[in-house]
Amino acid sequence: MFDTKFAIVLGDDLPVWQKLNVTAFLTSGIVAQFPDIIGEPYRDRAGNIYNPLSIQPVIVLSADQPTLGAIHRRALERGVMTSLYVQEMFSTGHDTANRAVFAKFAPDDAKVVGIALRADKKLVDKITKGARMHA
Repeated sequence: MFDTKFAIVLGDDLPVWQKLNVTAFLTSGIVAQFPDIIGEPYRDRAGNIYNPLSIQPVIVLSADQPTLGAIHRRALERGVMTSLYVQEMFSTGHDTANRAVFAKFAPDDAKVVGIALRADKKLVDKITKGARMHA
């Protein structure tokens, strides 16, 4: 049904609360990049209106640190824009501080704990190779 795939890869060693937090942040980045991914508002039988949701399923994967680093490098090499979350962002409390701490790292020394991307299905599969379905 979709020519693209929306995937999020999380560090397999994160506590559950961090996995959920990172997933929420990374999802917002993909939605910002692809606003057309958002559908129409939902309406229940009583006529209450709810926020629209993504029209496309999100695949959530997990990987160890070396695999996350490889996924990050492959995305950069292929020119695929990603949403990225690094370990040090857990110590901040707002967007400005997040961006400041993020800017201190380069791809070779960033401790990536989560990455999200949306691109052609085959390309996403190649980039996320080594990650497994999150359990």
